[in-house]
Amino acid sequence: MHVPDGFINAPVSVAAGVAAGAAVALSLRGARRELDERTAPLAGLVAAFVFAVQMLNFPVAAGTSGHLLGGALAAILVGPYTGVLCVSVVLLMQGILFADGGLTALGVNITVMGVVTVVVAYALFRGLLKVLPPTRRSVTAAAFVAALLSVPAAATAFTAIYAIGGTTDVAIGKVFTAMVGVHVLIGIGEAAITAATVGAVIAVRPDLVHGARGLTAPLKLRVDGELVDAPAAAPAPVAARSTKKVWATGLVTALVLAGFVSYYASASPDGLEKVAADKGIDEKVEDHAAADSPLADYGVKNVDDARLSGGLAGVIGVGVTVVAGTGIFWAVRRRRTEELTATSVSAG
Repeated sequence: MHVPDGFINAPVSVAAGVAAGAAVALSLRGARRELDERTAPLAGLVAAFVFAVQMLNFPVAAGTSGHLLGGALAAILVGPYTGVLCVSVVLLMQGILFADGGLTALGVNITVMGVVTVVVAYALFRGLLKVLPPTRRSVTAAAFVAALLSVPAAATAFTAIYAIGGTTDVAIGKVFTAMVGVHVLIGIGEAAITAATVGAVIAVRPDLVHGARGLTAPLKLRVDGELVDAPAAAPAPVAARSTKKVWATGLVTALVLAGFVSYYASASPDGLEKVAADKGIDEKVEDHAAADSPLADYGVKNVDDARLSGGLAGVIGVGVTVVAGTGIFWAVRRRRTEELTATSVSAG
């Protein structure tokens, strides 16, 4: 759903940029409360993982594909404020390095793909957890529903922005019906990926899943055909539990997805591209300012082998995103630590 330059007029693009900037500024402050010395590097990994999975377009209908938006996944794993920052980092890297998503439309993309998906998904996720049993299975189920509904919500947000600042004269009702219809299907894929990822992490390290904090349901064992509570074990202190294995596993997974599996992704246009072509939204689309980038269109310039070119671009993208994301989140965390230290000193 990367909006290119030319879909939305300049005044609305600027307004969306201001709104996105405000959301990012607010998220930088909120992320200070969500991040600690363990989760700061993991947030950078989440951004890299979202980048990698976004390269994996999957078919959803005849001649149409979809890909992960990632807002729900990021919010549930590392928190809503940090989630907005994760998606924003991904969109920035994609726009600058890979000519994916317009630079003048960056504010629109952050608003639609980052802010709306995170807000809708996390609100639904927390609401569902209030009525579901406090179990790991409930967290995974709530993640599925939240991710599913966040995608048509993003499609609705784009339609609203287009209704205000669209550069072509297309009936908004037709745009809304087409966008929401195809993105409901894409939402199913988003939900499956999100639930599978959250379920995998929560199975081994529930303490690292922001959305699973406070989960107190006891582990069950089957004894003589009946489920009974397992004996309570004294867990290692949270601060003492290393995240290196999770970080390494996640990074390798992201590299494999972006560097190898992405070659087999669907080549069909995604939901927005398909609707834009069918309805005439793309009549005034503009060439990307970074179209001559050495990594434009997720390929390395002057590397003729398509598999190698795409794989190298994916690996570079994951590497750049994890470094940029981790650096940003460490800086955010350090700022919070400095503020706490200053407060403690002044109070003493």
